[in-house]
Amino acid sequence: MEQTRPTEDWNKPQQQPQQENKKIVAGIFALLLGSLGIHKFYLGYTQEGVIQIVISVITCGIGGIIPFIEGILYLVKSDEEFYQTYQVGKKGWF
Repeated sequence: MEQTRPTEDWNKPQQQPQQENKKIVAGIFALLLGSLGIHKFYLGYTQEGVIQIVISVITCGIGGIIPFIEGILYLVKSDEEFYQTYQVGKKGWF
């Protein structure tokens, strides 16, 4: 005779699945490789990434200030605010 175990423990609270927060990696990419739009591609913004590369080429690198500012903004935001703004809300710029 086979014993069955309960599949759920009713005394333990159910855990919510962890949301993947890309804040730190995106912020570092923006600060270090921002002119190449790597942070945009990492967050799933392909069109914005291509635009960032074009801006950097046209301005001979001066357009690299935009991703530097974005990187600072990414890192200053709270984890939840970053997640809601850039991963759920899909805000492409600033």
